[in-house]
Amino acid sequence: MIRGFYQAASGMITGQRQTEMLGDNLANIHTPGHKGDHGPMRTFPNMLIQAMNNGDTGANGIIGDIPTGVYMQERVPDSRQGDLRETGAGTDVALLQGVLEPDADTGEPGMLLFAVQEEGGDVQYTRNGNFAVDGQGFLTTGAGDYILGTDGEPLEVGNEGFTLEADGEITADSGAFVGQLEIAHAPDPLQLVKTGSGLLQYDGEALEELPSAVGDDAYPYELQQQFLERSNVDIGQTMTDMTQAYRQFEANQTVLQAYDQNMQRTVNDIGSIG
Repeated sequence: MIRGFYQAASGMITGQRQTEMLGDNLANIHTPGHKGDHGPMRTFPNMLIQAMNNGDTGANGIIGDIPTGVYMQERVPDSRQGDLRETGAGTDVALLQGVLEPDADTGEPGMLLFAVQEEGGDVQYTRNGNFAVDGQGFLTTGAGDYILGTDGEPLEVGNEGFTLEADGEITADSGAFVGQLEIAHAPDPLQLVKTGSGLLQYDGEALEELPSAVGDDAYPYELQQQFLERSNVDIGQTMTDMTQAYRQFEANQTVLQAYDQNMQRTVNDIGSIG
């Protein structure tokens, strides 16, 4: 009976974690470039039950195996391309990712990202192209982090009248060439860790160690000014998954309460004997 407690509890914990993940996906449904998470479900190894009191310890004594519970693995980002939406704003840039060749080590096609420099100098990445121009004329994210060029330096566009070509070349309102927007290639999207404000950190490698997609035919892309990439979260599927997670949680909760009532009755009955 105690084993049943653990199985029901593991189901409740898994349902809770799944609901939290789906809630985060729904909360960012309107965040440009947001990549939703999904969490694969796994079962703990089954337990083999074997009869010990019949003297047969061979195959004939095996009763069978029983599951010992479920758990949700770590969140895995969904790197699929989101739909594009025209905004008409000159500081909005959508990154349209082409078909990438799978990485030789991971077998994954990877993901293309904008390179961003935080206030402290650390380099992170984002797919959120909802940019702005700060008071010094630098191209930034909505949170004020600098957008980097291929030379690793912030791009000084002057004002919002700049022009962005499909390959990432930027020309200022005055006609002067500003620079080339850096597009970085993350070979393994599973190594991208969300750090907040739409930023991603590549675990284990610095920006200069990541291959640049600029000028590399293996990583085709196209940039579209005055467009934004939508979140790739499917709201209909997410709502369905959340309803299912709620029902699984409630079912496991009912089982746990039944076990608790049986245990309570057993203790009371034993206590009343004699």
